[in-house]
Amino acid sequence: MAAAKTTTTSAQQTSSAPLRLDAPRIPPLAYSGRVQLKALLDRPESVVGRHVIVGGWVKSAKEVKKKAAAPPSFATATEETTDAGEGGKGKDVSCVEILQSRIPLLRSLLDVFGGGGYVQRKKRENVIVPNHKVLPPKASTAYLLLTDGSCVPSLQVVVDSSVATPSRLLPTGTCLLVEGQLERAEGKHAIELKAEKVLHIGTVDFDKYPLSKKRIPLDTLRDYSQFRPRTTTVATVVRIRSSLSFATHTFFNEHAFIDVQVPIITSTDSEGFSNMLKVNTLEQKAEKEKLDTIYETEGVSLEHVKAAAKEKSNIIEHLKRTESNREALAAAVQDLRKTNELASQMEAREKRKLGASFKDDDKVDSSKEFFPFQTYLTVSGRLHLESYACALGNVYSFGPRFLADKTDSAKHAAEMWMVEVEMAFSLLKDSMNCANDFFKYLCNWVLIHCSEEMKFVAKRIDNTCVNRLQQIILGSPVMMTYHEAIDVLRKAEDKKFETNFESGFALTSEHLSYLTDTIYQKPVVIYNYPKEAKPFYARQNDDGTVAAFDLVVPKLGTIISGSQNEERLNMISSRIDELGLPREKYEWYLDLRRNGTVKNSGFTLRFDLMVLFATGLGNVRDVIPFPRSYGKANN
Repeated sequence: MAAAKTTTTSAQQTSSAPLRLDAPRIPPLAYSGRVQLKALLDRPESVVGRHVIVGGWVKSAKEVKKKAAAPPSFATATEETTDAGEGGKGKDVSCVEILQSRIPLLRSLLDVFGGGGYVQRKKRENVIVPNHKVLPPKASTAYLLLTDGSCVPSLQVVVDSSVATPSRLLPTGTCLLVEGQLERAEGKHAIELKAEKVLHIGTVDFDKYPLSKKRIPLDTLRDYSQFRPRTTTVATVVRIRSSLSFATHTFFNEHAFIDVQVPIITSTDSEGFSNMLKVNTLEQKAEKEKLDTIYETEGVSLEHVKAAAKEKSNIIEHLKRTESNREALAAAVQDLRKTNELASQMEAREKRKLGASFKDDDKVDSSKEFFPFQTYLTVSGRLHLESYACALGNVYSFGPRFLADKTDSAKHAAEMWMVEVEMAFSLLKDSMNCANDFFKYLCNWVLIHCSEEMKFVAKRIDNTCVNRLQQIILGSPVMMTYHEAIDVLRKAEDKKFETNFESGFALTSEHLSYLTDTIYQKPVVIYNYPKEAKPFYARQNDDGTVAAFDLVVPKLGTIISGSQNEERLNMISSRIDELGLPREKYEWYLDLRRNGTVKNSGFTLRFDLMVLFATGLGNVRDVIPFPRSYGKANN
C-alpha cells in the first residue's frame, strides 16, 4: 500500500504538468484516431504533458482505495462522540447506548437480560439513531497495465473512480479506449496516462476467459488461438514473424526478383511422392439432405423412425416396471423390433448412396464436382514458379503449402508457409549462394529491426538466440557432399546410429543434428544427393547423384532445400516413367523443355522454421498464428 500511495501522490503532483512546447507531435494511427503505445514508450521523456487517446487490453490491474473521511450526512452517536472529543458540543452518550444504536441484536439482549426499566428505555428513545442510508462506494484509483500489441512494454493507465467504475476495468482482457494526459511516473514506469475519459469498455467473462489465469503453457494456448496473441510471448513472436515477412519481400525486391502468386489448388504432385490433401467439392451434407428428402416423399423419415424407436423403448421400460399387462409388453417389444429393422434398412440405403460418390477418389463425377478431375492442396509451388522463371528470369513466391503428414513432429504442421525461388540461367552453386545470402539477410534483419523483441526472447525464451543469429551472420556454412557427410557419420566414435548407411539412404534428423550440433557446431550445406532422396525434377549428375542441396542449421535441422532443375526433356521424361507418375498430369511441365528450355535452379525456405530458429521456441505450432495439424483444425 505504501508503494501505491507513493504512486498516487506522484500522479497528483504531476497532474498539472505543463505541456512541453518542444515536444514533438504524436501522430495518431491513420484509421482509428488513437496513438500506438510503441510511439509513446519508445520516447517517454519527449511525450510528457501530451494529450492522447490510446486503446488496448488490460494485461494486469490493481485498485487502491483512498482514505475516506466520515460522511457529514450521517448523524451517528460515533460521529457525535468524535466531534465532542474535538471540542464540539455533542450529546453525552454512554457506551451501552452506542452499542444499542449500532447493533439491534445487542439492544434486544440488553432489554431482556440487562433490565434498566422504563427510564433507560426512555433515555434510549432520545438517542439520535443513525440515518440508515446506503453508504456510497469508497473512492479509489485503478492502476492498469495496458497493451495494444505494438511493443513489449505496457503503458500504465491511472483511472480515478470518479471517471469510471474500477470493477469494470480491472479484469484481465478488458478492452479500453482511454483519453488523457501523459505524465511522469515513479518506479519502473517512465510515464503513465492520467485518464480523463474512458471512451470504450469491452468487458470480459472472467470465469470463462482463458487468459484470466497466469502462466498458461504454450501448448495449452494452442487451443485458444483466438486469444493467445494477447499474451506477451505470442505477440512478440508475431511481430518478429511480420518483420521477417517484410524482410523477405525487401531482399528479393533489392535483387530484382518478381513476386508471383502460385496456385494453392493443383492437379499435380510437385514432389512426386507426397501425401497430399485432396480437395472435395461434393458436400456429403447436401447428399444426406437429399436422401432425407427422398425418404420423406415416400412417407417415412429416417430421423422420425429413430425417434419412434426411442419412444417405444421408453414405453417398454415403463411396462416392465408396472408388470400390469404382459400382452401389451410383448406387442411393444415386437413393434420395437420392426422399427429397428426399418431404421437399419434406411441407414444401409443411405450409406450405399453416399458411398457411390466416393468409391474411387481418382474418378470424379464432373456433373457434381467443381473440377472435372481430382485436385489437391499444393505441397510446393516450384513447378508452377518455374514456368514464370522461364519468361521473367528471377521470380519468387511466398505462401502456404500443405502436406497430409500424420507425424506428430515439433517441426511440422499440415499447413506451413514457404518462400520459393526460381532463377533462370543459373546453376546449383548459384542457388546455394542465393539461399545462404537470403538466410543471413533474415538473421541480420531480426537483430536490427526487432531489437526489443529479441531482448524479451533472450530473457524469457532462449538466452542464446542473439549469439546464434550473430554466428550465422559472421560465419559461413560447412560445404560437403552427401557422401562426405555419410563418411563423417560412419567414423563417429562417440555416437552409434541404428540405421545402416546405404546408397540412397535419406539422412534423418538425428544424423543432421549430430553434424551441426556436435561435429561442426555451425550450419552445414549438404549437396549432390542420391536421386531417391530428392524430387523427380532435380538435375541428374554424371556420377548418378542429383544436383540438390540442404542448408542444415543447429538445433533445428533443414531450413532450406533446393536444386538445379532438369532441363533435358529425355532425362526428366525417363525419371517420370521410372517413378510411375501419371505422365498426363505433367505434360504442361514438360512443355517447358520442349519449347525454349533453359538451365535453372531454385530453393525453398521453410518460413515457419525460420521464425522458430530466430525465437528459440521448441514447437513450430507456437509460431504459426492458426496451426493446422493431424486432428487439429478448431477454427
